[in-house]
Amino acid sequence: MSGSLTASLGDFQRRFGPGTDVGLALGVVALLSVLILPLPAVVLDLGLALSVTMAVLVLMVAMFLAKPLDFTSFPTLLLLTTLLRLSLNVATTRLILSQGHEGANAAGHVVAAFGGFLMGGDVLIGLILFAILLVVNFMVITKGSSRIAEVAARFSLDAMPGKQMAIDADMSSGLIDEATARRRRKELEAESGFYGAMDGAAKFVRGDAIAGLIITSINIVGGLAIGLGRHGMPFMEAASTYTTLTVGDGLVSQIPALLVSTAAGIVVTKGGMEGTADAALIRQLGGNPKPLAMAAGAALVLALMPGLPALPFLALSGLAGGGAWLRHKSPLDPPAPPSAPPAAKGEPPVSEALRIDMIRLELGYALLVLAGGENPRLTEQIRQIRRALASEMGVVIPPVRIQDNMQLGSDAYCVRIKEIEAGRGELRPAALLVMDPKGAPLDLPGEATQEPAFNLPAMWIDPSLREEAVFRGCTVVDPASVLATHLTELIRQNLPELLSFAETQKLLDDLPREQQKLIAELIPQHISVGGVQRVLQMLLAERVSIRDLPTILEGIQEAGAGQIRSMTAILGHVRTRLARQISDAHLGPGGYVPLVTLSPEWESEFATALVGPLEDQHLAMSPSRLSEFIQKLKSVFNTAAASGDAPVLLTGSQIRFHVRAIVERVRPLTPVLAQTEISPRARIRTVGTL
Repeated sequence: MSGSLTASLGDFQRRFGPGTDVGLALGVVALLSVLILPLPAVVLDLGLALSVTMAVLVLMVAMFLAKPLDFTSFPTLLLLTTLLRLSLNVATTRLILSQGHEGANAAGHVVAAFGGFLMGGDVLIGLILFAILLVVNFMVITKGSSRIAEVAARFSLDAMPGKQMAIDADMSSGLIDEATARRRRKELEAESGFYGAMDGAAKFVRGDAIAGLIITSINIVGGLAIGLGRHGMPFMEAASTYTTLTVGDGLVSQIPALLVSTAAGIVVTKGGMEGTADAALIRQLGGNPKPLAMAAGAALVLALMPGLPALPFLALSGLAGGGAWLRHKSPLDPPAPPSAPPAAKGEPPVSEALRIDMIRLELGYALLVLAGGENPRLTEQIRQIRRALASEMGVVIPPVRIQDNMQLGSDAYCVRIKEIEAGRGELRPAALLVMDPKGAPLDLPGEATQEPAFNLPAMWIDPSLREEAVFRGCTVVDPASVLATHLTELIRQNLPELLSFAETQKLLDDLPREQQKLIAELIPQHISVGGVQRVLQMLLAERVSIRDLPTILEGIQEAGAGQIRSMTAILGHVRTRLARQISDAHLGPGGYVPLVTLSPEWESEFATALVGPLEDQHLAMSPSRLSEFIQKLKSVFNTAAASGDAPVLLTGSQIRFHVRAIVERVRPLTPVLAQTEISPRARIRTVGTL
């Protein structure tokens, strides 16, 4: 029986005890019910004691805060404590007006004690003391806290875009990872929400002070009217009784309000102060011996002045002088010894010099505004580039580190892949880049140049000419977008190098659980992780997306089961499995794949020129024939481009890889497909023959 009772009590405590949502809801309902239901004097004493104790607790928590965001529940707590005091005020008013004629304990012992002890038996002194507390709370502490909270909320909201951009810039440059950036954004949102809530919550205390003044006036006037008219009390007795109770009630409500107001002021004024308030004040007031010594001298001078009491000033002078002498002997921040230079303390380990940046963007000093300032578009575009490449190509590229380089020209930039320069260019940060889509010369005032990503003719113009350029049908691009386009193209060209062994392993580990059995059968029985990496790099080199990694692994597994060991042959088999994807990637605007076919003569000549074992064949064609092939290739594709097509070169499966090796050197963006890589359902159109 006792065990079941204990279990029931434990279950009740878990459901309805303090710290639970139901317990908080019941507490708020109880506060609101006090406004309506009459309370006995014993319960009222308990509520008033709770109000004073809660005010002291809130003040102590505010004093020992390390930072304001550690007390994010303070605005809600401010509302609840204000509601508690107002509810108790209403309950006390009900008892004073209904039972005040019975004596000093009519509204409970707490009110009587405050009325008798703090007033010293003098009603006038109690009224003056209550008025002073009200003015201090309302005019000084609450008003100042409200103003600070208002300014902090406005400044916090104004600074939020800049802080968010700084977080994005740090993440794009690789200084922080995505998890840290997410945590910092959450802290930033919490900070803005906290100061915004404090701006409104400070009005609760201010309204509480006004309500206290009104309730006190009502109690005095209403008590006198009820005592004289209803109970027939003499005027002096009624005035003494009801005024004592009213002032006692005002004091017992204003003292907790003053404590909570002080706590609110401490929280909103803490700002950038580090550590708890007591430690910060001692460190900042007593950290330097010179101010302490000057304060001791000033107190000594005041002690020697005629008419002033010497003892207090001499005592303070001695304390301040002793503190200055102790701080002089043991300073808070002792200087470093001369033999150990400060730089040696923070010297990074030698191993840091071995690390390389996978992608680094170096900017001249005039271009730093693109990565910072009021509108750092570049960092946002870099983040979009990483997301777009991950979605399109199936590779998560490393973070791009952005840094200044004073050795570059002021308007120049340089992109480095694995510390090796991959491309560079120049921008005009105060101008716009204009290009004609048809390649026609531009009849606009400006500086002629070339678009850095594709070497197209372009021109830098003044931003005031934007509308005129758009009206003429030109493409207008801002400097940040020009740089982002060039960076994207350079990353695409170097994607194979950016796909490391570790990244390949991560891609395999991130596959769904149902694909892990395929990986277990494939690696290492048929191929190693390094072999998978090599196949993926060969696909990326020809700009084939590896996002459909399960299909690629299935192709590798089928090639391994067929005892195929040549990387070229494995690649050909995988590309055949990706025929639908490859065909779809080369669809033209008309919904068909434009083809330039390789003539049977060239097919036969390339096949004959292959020498060596089947696993390691290479092309041995005379330089004159290669030169002739390249000339005809340029002629046919230039003709197709003039008609608006962007065709692919179609060859046989056996020679595709070797033809691609030649085409890549003269037309790196021209796709070379085998006949087996064209999906049977794809629409095709032959636009030329080589």
